[in-house]
Amino acid sequence: MQIQSYGAEQLNAVIHLSLRAWEPVFDSLQQVISADVYQVFYPEHWQVSQQKAVEEVCAAEDTNVWVAIEAGFTVGFVAVKLHSEDNMGEIYMIAVDPDYQGQGIGKDLIEFALDWMKNEGMSIAMVETGGDPGHAPARHTYEKAGFKLLPVARYFKKL
Repeated sequence: MQIQSYGAEQLNAVIHLSLRAWEPVFDSLQQVISADVYQVFYPEHWQVSQQKAVEEVCAAEDTNVWVAIEAGFTVGFVAVKLHSEDNMGEIYMIAVDPDYQGQGIGKDLIEFALDWMKNEGMSIAMVETGGDPGHAPARHTYEKAGFKLLPVARYFKKL
């Protein structure tokens, strides 16, 4: 497996693997938040919203994106933002194709991102994820990488 800078020609592969990877997450979210709140967040369908989010992240000038390549295929990606005012790097988005999960690719992408942040002068790294069952594998990966949980309570109510 090789990690390299993202190129625009990889956008479709990154979108495809992300939507496949995040399907269990959105199935879980649909179970843990009320239907009316879920509908406000994802009025068309979650795939539409997430494809747009991936496209925006990959095109954003303030975001650095790398891809994991295995046997010539894009199998994962990580997007990092720097918050220089806080001396903090943020793993803003990450996904690994489900067919390649459990092989250490997520861990390798995280380690790559952390090394890059440190080389850029950041002293803190942050990643955010959900507390629902669908995000359990992500939390496990982040904790294995040395991240410590800051408990946060975020509530939603449809108006």
